[in-house]
Amino acid sequence: MAFTNSCYPRSVSSHGKRQMTIEEFKKWLKQFDNDGDGLISKEELREALRSVGGWFTTWNSGRAIKSADANSNGYIDDTEIKHLISFAEKHFGVKIVMS
Repeated sequence: MAFTNSCYPRSVSSHGKRQMTIEEFKKWLKQFDNDGDGLISKEELREALRSVGGWFTTWNSGRAIKSADANSNGYIDDTEIKHLISFAEKHFGVKIVMS
């Protein structure tokens, strides 16, 4: 699943992946923090994936949460975002670069 939403990645890398900075990724993701608690739930991540035309969003969001949620509380916080970035790069056709 490649992210194609216009509010998402700014350019395409040489590998055909959408590319963005870590800060752009965080900003994009935080717009789906519906309850404003600073955490991303499985449901919020599913909504984010749907916004970019993702398929199997329930399954993919569950896999992403399991992969990135280091403390197993069911949410992604700022300390776990690096794990979510790693998962996104492997499975969602996006490349996250330093600013």
